[in-house]
Amino acid sequence: MFLRSLFTLGILAAAAAPLHADWLQFRGPNGSAVSSESKIPADTLKVAWSADLPGRGLAAPIIVGDKVFVTCGSGPDQGTLHVICYSASDGHRLWERVMRATGRTMTQGKTGVAAATPCSDGKHVFALYSSNDLFAFDLDGNLLWLRGLTFDYANASNSLGMAQSPIVVGDTLIVQSENDSESFAAGIDIATGMNRWKIDRPKAANWSSALVWNGHGAEAVALQSSKGISGIDAHTGKELWKYSDSASTIPSSALGADAIYAVSSGITALVPEAGAVSQLWRNEKLRPGTASPIVVGGNLFVINNAGVLLKADTKTGADDSKFKLRLKGPFSGSPVAIGSKLYIVSERGVFQAIDTSAPEGKVQQEIELAAAGTKELVLCTPAIAGGAVYVRSDGKLWKID
Repeated sequence: MFLRSLFTLGILAAAAAPLHADWLQFRGPNGSAVSSESKIPADTLKVAWSADLPGRGLAAPIIVGDKVFVTCGSGPDQGTLHVICYSASDGHRLWERVMRATGRTMTQGKTGVAAATPCSDGKHVFALYSSNDLFAFDLDGNLLWLRGLTFDYANASNSLGMAQSPIVVGDTLIVQSENDSESFAAGIDIATGMNRWKIDRPKAANWSSALVWNGHGAEAVALQSSKGISGIDAHTGKELWKYSDSASTIPSSALGADAIYAVSSGITALVPEAGAVSQLWRNEKLRPGTASPIVVGGNLFVINNAGVLLKADTKTGADDSKFKLRLKGPFSGSPVAIGSKLYIVSERGVFQAIDTSAPEGKVQQEIELAAAGTKELVLCTPAIAGGAVYVRSDGKLWKID
């Protein structure tokens, strides 16, 4: 009876984890950066295919079924906007749509107009650019609606460029345009492109992206800014809770099963409650660089400015003194994970697969994506789907399988 029960539990556990799960937004499911798939990539990976891209971008790819979607900006001012759909199986281009920016295309030289990762509800693709142009397509590339948000909110911009990635919660698209002038977040009806709600946000340049936090009977998004983190009802824009002790404006916070690990005075573990937020712990020694932290199993992983991967217990915040793994940086993108495997790519195009279950951490494999002598700049966060990892640079899209 005992063995049969264990066997049944094993079947149920396997059934709960899908073989293939779509990667629908920046950092995947709910912004956690952790794949829910049961198909773990092999210990030894190789480049399955690569495809040339027509323009620059640091927006991550997203995957819906057998389709991979990427955005780019081309031209002298990157004012030509691209949404491209590739076949996940062999990398051939299925369709491309090209638009012209209506808003400001000025950005800091390292970033670009195609900085925000697109998102999907599994039926549509929503692409937002630094120019505040927003487009909705179906999966076959038919344009459903568009918004030139600069026409509605003329001062919503900053001189360095915008990079907050949109997310879909139910039938609402959450868009952030947070800057030092006309700063706002909006919930947009995915069917019509019209605002369901719009709220003012702190007037400060911000590049962090939202997390989905479900609790208290409402689907909520956690919006991070220099002032802290606010829990907003995704369908009404009502504030549900608020943490006001400041937070980072570059790396986004990490999502765990029971807490949000805020990039605030190092890392601060928060449990949102109805109308309030409880602080579990704070570890000021855990200071992320540009890369966002990630929760894998019962551990939190942080990459600091020196390119060292650190590990801490999610329940107590105690850091593991033995786990200090130096990686080949620098990094602008963030790590993603499946099982105990963690993947990240350096700006110079070094793809690194890391076994986080090893006592001191172990880099299992490195792949040089950028050809020798080239200046491929990789600023994106990888995506995981179908047991494969997808990475893009300013000029290429790779599938690693």
